[in-house]
Amino acid sequence: MLVLFETAAGYAIFKVLDESKLQEVDSLWKEFETPEKANKVTGKFQDTTEALAAATAMTEGKMGKSLKKVLKKVVAKEAHEQLAISDAKLGGVIKEKLNLSCVHSPAVAELMRGIRTQMESLITGLPPREISAMSLGLAHSLSRYKLKFSPDKVDTMIVQAISLLDDLDKELNNYIMRCREWYGWHFPEVGKIITDNLAYCKSVRKIGARTNVATTDLSEHLPEEVEAEVKLAAEISMGTEVSEEDIEYRTQLYDYLKNRMMAIAPNLTVMVGELVGARLISHAGSLLNLAKHPASTVQILGAEKALFRALKTRRDTPKYGLIYHASLVGQTSAKNKGKISRMLAAKASLAIRYDALGEDTNAEMGVENRAKLEARLRHLEEKGIRRISGTGKAMAKSDKYQHEVYDPSGDSTLPSVSKKRKFEEVEEEEVATPVTVKTKKPKKEPVEGQLSNS
Repeated sequence: MLVLFETAAGYAIFKVLDESKLQEVDSLWKEFETPEKANKVTGKFQDTTEALAAATAMTEGKMGKSLKKVLKKVVAKEAHEQLAISDAKLGGVIKEKLNLSCVHSPAVAELMRGIRTQMESLITGLPPREISAMSLGLAHSLSRYKLKFSPDKVDTMIVQAISLLDDLDKELNNYIMRCREWYGWHFPEVGKIITDNLAYCKSVRKIGARTNVATTDLSEHLPEEVEAEVKLAAEISMGTEVSEEDIEYRTQLYDYLKNRMMAIAPNLTVMVGELVGARLISHAGSLLNLAKHPASTVQILGAEKALFRALKTRRDTPKYGLIYHASLVGQTSAKNKGKISRMLAAKASLAIRYDALGEDTNAEMGVENRAKLEARLRHLEEKGIRRISGTGKAMAKSDKYQHEVYDPSGDSTLPSVSKKRKFEEVEEEEVATPVTVKTKKPKKEPVEGQLSNS
C-alpha cells in the first residue's frame, strides 16, 4: 500500500512495509514513536504560487498538475498498489483520471497522523525552518484567495459604514448626556456655557473639581471669552460640593453598622449578613418586634405588596422577601431557592429570638445553624447532580399509595355475564313483540224519555 501525504512544501508518497499493523488502529501510533525507514517519492513545490494552486485544487476536490506528475510516476512503477489518501473526494478524482484504487479509512487517518509527527526524519532535504516558512506563506496566500473581492457588492461597505456610524453616534449621545447630568450636580453652569459635546468632555476631564477652574488652563479646548466665562461662573456656582470625605463617610458608616449588628444581633448577622439583618430589623421596627414574627412572616418580610396582590388574584404567594439577598439564598440554584429560603427563615427566627430575649451575646448558635444549612444546601445540590448523572436510579423509591378498593368479583371463577343487552337484541325484541293499544269503550248516551228513578 502507498500513502499520499500532502505538506506545504510538496507531496510525498510513502510505502507501507507491514500492512497487517493497519488492522489495529489504536496501537498504530506506537509505530511512529521513533523514526523508521520508509521508501518515498517526493515532489517539491517550486514556489508559493504552485503550492497555492495545488492547495486550492485540493480544497475544491480537484487534482493539480504537480500531483498528477507525482502520481504518474507511481502508476508507471507500481500500478497494482492501493493509494491511501486523507480526502475521500480527491480519491474519486484520482481513480477516475489515473485508474488508481484509493483507500480512505480510520486506519489511514491514524497513519497520516503518525507520518506528520515524524515528518522531519522521513522527509530529508527539507529543514524545519523552510517547512514552517512555506506553511506560513501558503496560509496567507490561501486566506487571500478565499477572501475574493466581489465587484457586484461594492455598496455593501457603504451600508455597513453608515449603520456603524449611526450606532456610534447613538452611544456617544447616551454617554455625553450622562456626563452632563452627573457633572451638572457639581457644576451646572458650565453645561450652558459650553455647547460642544467634545469640548465639554475634555474640559470636564481637565478641570475635575470646580475649585480647580481658576488654576486650570483651558485655552487648548475653549476660546478665550468662553474660558473667562467658565472661570467667572465657577466663583458664583450653585452646585453641590463633592469631596473625598463623602466617600470615606460611606465606608465609616458601613463599618459602624457592621459593629453594631455584631453587638446587638450577632446570631442574625451570622445567618443572613449585616445588611439583610439590618433591613429586617428596620422593616419590623425593632429587634423585639421582629422576634414576635413567626418564621413564615420573616421569610416574606419585604414582599407584602406581592403577597397581597397574589392573595387578591388567587395566585401563588411569594416565597421570599428581603431574605432573598442573603448569601445562602444567592449561592443556591433557582430550583432550590424556595427550600433554602424556608429553612433559612426558620433558623433566622430562632436566632432573632435568641438575640432579643437571650442573656448570652455570643454567636455560637448562629454559626452552628449556618453550618447545618450549608450541609443541607450541599446535599440538595449533590442530589440534583446524582439524579442527572444517572446514579440516582439505584436510590430506593417509595411505593405509590394504593387507593383502589378491593374488587370482590375477582373471587368467582364463573364466566361473567354482562347485565347490559346489546343494541341488536333490543331492536329484535322491539320488532318481535307486537304493541297492543287499549281502546276505551264509548259511553252510552241517555235516550230521551228514559230518566233514572232516583
